[in-house]
Amino acid sequence: MARDVILPEQDQGSYDNFHFAPAVRSSGLVLCSGQIGTGTDGSIPDSPEEEFRNAWAAVGRILEEAGLSYDNIVESTTYHVGLQEHLAAFMKIRDEVISAPWPAWTAIGITELAVPGARVEVRVVAAM
Repeated sequence: MARDVILPEQDQGSYDNFHFAPAVRSSGLVLCSGQIGTGTDGSIPDSPEEEFRNAWAAVGRILEEAGLSYDNIVESTTYHVGLQEHLAAFMKIRDEVISAPWPAWTAIGITELAVPGARVEVRVVAAM
């Protein structure tokens, strides 16, 4: 099975240190790993909305590296710390980058993420 790693330059460190591929292209799909909305300094913003925008921007950057856009997303899975508390704000931010026809979406409430203090991780599958 052919597998092509999508690796934007700024993700090289995570790839080398954690063996974390931002995305893999296979069989006409781009499978993006979960993206957390850290700032440029690696910290979690105080504002949930800024964190959510950062997470979606990271997804967009990876899709762009693959030659795709948000319009290519066919499925997303989002993992939320404080799902009920932040869902409305998250949906508002998501709707800034994704529009109808809506991709499939699963939102899952969890207790923690890999980056302490993070509220959301966004994972998508895009079709070429």
